[in-house]
Amino acid sequence: MMQMAIIVVDMLADYFREEAGLPITREARALIDPINELTAAARGARQPVIFACDSFLEGDFLFGGKMKAHAIRGTAGAEPTPLLHREPGDIVLPKRRFSAFFKTDLDQTLRTLGVEGVAVCGITTHFCVLTTVLDAICHDFHAVWLEDCCASHKRSVHQATVELYRNNPLYPLLRVMGRRELMKELG
Repeated sequence: MMQMAIIVVDMLADYFREEAGLPITREARALIDPINELTAAARGARQPVIFACDSFLEGDFLFGGKMKAHAIRGTAGAEPTPLLHREPGDIVLPKRRFSAFFKTDLDQTLRTLGVEGVAVCGITTHFCVLTTVLDAICHDFHAVWLEDCCASHKRSVHQATVELYRNNPLYPLLRVMGRRELMKELG
């Protein structure tokens, strides 16, 4: 069996605050139980679990567009939501941009852990999950896109994005599947 890390992207406390009124919040809430089930299975199979978290600075360049300031480094909002189960061996990886690989030490961390592939879940399917999946391939890791553990602000955007990659020429280096199928592979 291939050593496979689970990367949970941007399931942050800021996205679960009711007062934030973010469109992703409703869709993200539906991921809590599936992701908790997945990460428990991964830990049971001795596979690493990594929480990749937006960690922006005040006045970040990205806040110059429509995106409102959120996930400010050093605040509780930039931490994984407490709704997700975390264990002491889990890794929390701050990131400044969409991909969990961009200007982080994720590549080196995965290689140190002997990881050959990653299974990516979280939010947002069409930005942060997508770029993390594609960058995994660019860094020579097998990638699994966990379609039932990802969400966008609209279900239709999530579905359209996943469908673009379902039957791709990189298969089996890049696979789209559900968590239960992956859990069977992990044992």
